[in-house]
Amino acid sequence: MHFINSENFSAEKINQLYKDFDTAKPYRHLVIDNFLKTEYAEEIYSNFPATDVFNKKYKGVNEFKAEGSNFEDFPEIFTLMREELHSQEWCAIMSKITGIDELFSVPDALGGGLHQGGDGSFLDIHIDFNIHADRGIHRRINLLIFFNKDWKEEFGGHTEMWNAEMSNLDKKVFPALNRCVIFETNEISYHGYAPIKVPEGVTRKSFYAYYYTALREGSAKYHDTVFKARPTDSVMKKTLTPIKEGAKNFIKRLLRNLGITF
Repeated sequence: MHFINSENFSAEKINQLYKDFDTAKPYRHLVIDNFLKTEYAEEIYSNFPATDVFNKKYKGVNEFKAEGSNFEDFPEIFTLMREELHSQEWCAIMSKITGIDELFSVPDALGGGLHQGGDGSFLDIHIDFNIHADRGIHRRINLLIFFNKDWKEEFGGHTEMWNAEMSNLDKKVFPALNRCVIFETNEISYHGYAPIKVPEGVTRKSFYAYYYTALREGSAKYHDTVFKARPTDSVMKKTLTPIKEGAKNFIKRLLRNLGITF
């Protein structure tokens, strides 16, 4: 592997990573430091594109961030890293450390990209879409790599992992440079991050890759992202979020049943 730090993935370490992943709470996950070789983590950090290049901007009740899958507008190193994270070699390792056979990724916006947000950026707690609407495959694993050098505790931006009942924040992951979080995407994998407080010119940066399998019998019916309000959120957000999410998912399921993809 060219970018990924192979020292983390010897046969012995893969066995331990699987044990750690399989027993983690509140849902199966791993946190791996020094995920990339140091020189590449530094190069990617130094060349991370500005948000105005990203092809998607979100600013609503439940999220405020930029997302980019337009790799043709990014420095070449981002495309090369995506290719390695989508490679058969890496997908085979992902299957071993998660226990999910025949994982693969896809060469589109739902396979890999970048996230970034400046002061006030946030992503409310949610579970992810479960089925790729165009390809009809089952989303199983998220991989996030953070590129936040000299990030301070007071900036916030920790990845929050909540329990299945959304009653308790069970774990927070500090978004340090070259830290990777891998977690199972299912009907209880509630995660997100609270609004960040950063100086001008500082942003929260990450790279994402999603992994899939063929559809499984007995899996949940198609749904898009489902946001949930935190117990500490305002009454307005607690009221608006379920109404908005219910309407959104009803309409998208209806369109999907009619054979209309989006």
